[in-house]
Amino acid sequence: MSKIKKLTWSEAKKRCHLNEMDVQMAKELGMTPKSLVKNIPASNQTWKVPVKIWIRDLYEEKFDRVLTVKPIHCNEAKRKIGTQEKETVSDYWIGEEDLPF
Repeated sequence: MSKIKKLTWSEAKKRCHLNEMDVQMAKELGMTPKSLVKNIPASNQTWKVPVKIWIRDLYEEKFDRVLTVKPIHCNEAKRKIGTQEKETVSDYWIGEEDLPF
């Protein structure tokens, strides 16, 4: 018996020339990495569109929109919160009567 290697999302992403948004759309459509790699068009399949465009077309048909914003992962969100500067509180208060306009 031959060993069947399971594809990971990172391998499928590399072989299909996808970005994070395309992978997110494929996951929401219920696709697997294997199904993406199987649908890479061969040189004699000129009628087939690239996987990236295929995913976007299917996603648009199903959800009537296409993801345009890069999804934020939990680790990235935590890093952003940690790197924000703390607000400084002023020692004095400016009332409306002190404003020049």
